[in-house]
Amino acid sequence: MKKLITVLTIIIATAAFAQNKNARASMEVDGVCLMCKTRIEKACLNTKGVKSAVWNVKTHELKLIFDARKTDLKTIQKSILAVGHDTKELKATDEAYATVHPCCRYRDRDIIDNHKEDEDHKKDSH
Repeated sequence: MKKLITVLTIIIATAAFAQNKNARASMEVDGVCLMCKTRIEKACLNTKGVKSAVWNVKTHELKLIFDARKTDLKTIQKSILAVGHDTKELKATDEAYATVHPCCRYRDRDIIDNHKEDEDHKKDSH
């Protein structure tokens, strides 16, 4: 019985230390512009354990590399919500959303349309 307990303890300890120090994940985060990109990425990078955060303005995909021994996706997601950006699973509070720059109000259809028009205008001028 004592050997069994020792073996189980070793297995559990090994599993606990086996957490990935370079875990990769992606999630959808709402935003509309380069200011949003900066805000989202900075919020992630200010989260202990996050090594890389790259948010794509067009696809809204946030790609992350983080140390799973120091943080997790829920913690990173809370950092994003705190700076006013929604994720696919959770919505930022109205108070947090109110802190984003007026041009970044991704919940406002007119703002989204204006950013699309700006993109179309840039394409036409090239």
